[in-house]
Amino acid sequence: MGKKTTIKTLRKMKKHGEKITALTAYDSLFAGFLEESEIDVILVGDSVGMVYAGQETTIPVTIDEIIYHTKAVKRSVKNSLLVADMPFMSYEVNPDETLINAGRILKESGAESVKMEGGKEIADSVTRCVNAGIPVMGHLGLTPQSIHKFGSYKVQGKSKKAGEKLLKDAIVLQKAGCFAIVLEKIPALLAKEISEKLDIPTIGIGAGKHTDGQILVTYDMLGMFEKFKPKFARRYMELATEIKKSIKEYVKDVKDNNFPSKDESF
Repeated sequence: MGKKTTIKTLRKMKKHGEKITALTAYDSLFAGFLEESEIDVILVGDSVGMVYAGQETTIPVTIDEIIYHTKAVKRSVKNSLLVADMPFMSYEVNPDETLINAGRILKESGAESVKMEGGKEIADSVTRCVNAGIPVMGHLGLTPQSIHKFGSYKVQGKSKKAGEKLLKDAIVLQKAGCFAIVLEKIPALLAKEISEKLDIPTIGIGAGKHTDGQILVTYDMLGMFEKFKPKFARRYMELATEIKKSIKEYVKDVKDNNFPSKDESF
């Protein structure tokens, strides 16, 4: 197994042009798979609400749920950098409340850092946490917690004005103390410009190949989540099809009295 990935490691990777790998995990079993595969960053994302809990959006996810899933993930993680999402309304009110919530997540879950969505409007909260010793990853572009504002999961930053705002927000987040920024569903050339302007790493999801790293939802990458198929999510397997096929075979074997066999009995 490789060495422990830290925030310092990610900065070195950007400096040397080595791509950062990141995936999501919500339980100890999948976290173990990611850890053994030497993934650099594991995110316990609020995507758990949609792909794990069946919610329509990420908005209903609570701090308690993030802590529960992060604790489970932490049990299998030694070397990957563990990041926990801060759920909707856990950091938007004021910096003091953000610090309390972020501190609770780190203290109770074992996460090594938190992730927040937004630009200059969260800068004070980012700085408050960083000054208290809590590392913060930023998230710009399509920010799923703001889905009701956007109206749909469409590409962000397409106009010149919107692109300039995203670049300014990225610079603000860097100054506020973020150690990395996720760029979601924005034009590849804009992601390239932002990545080149920043000293901190960018991790893309639907943002082209010029970011310093890539992240996907593991359930998307494995073909397990079937409600929708994002254009940017390359499927390395169609695991949902295989799972359902296996379950149907089990049901048939039980119905036909072919399971258990003599070898599977005591």
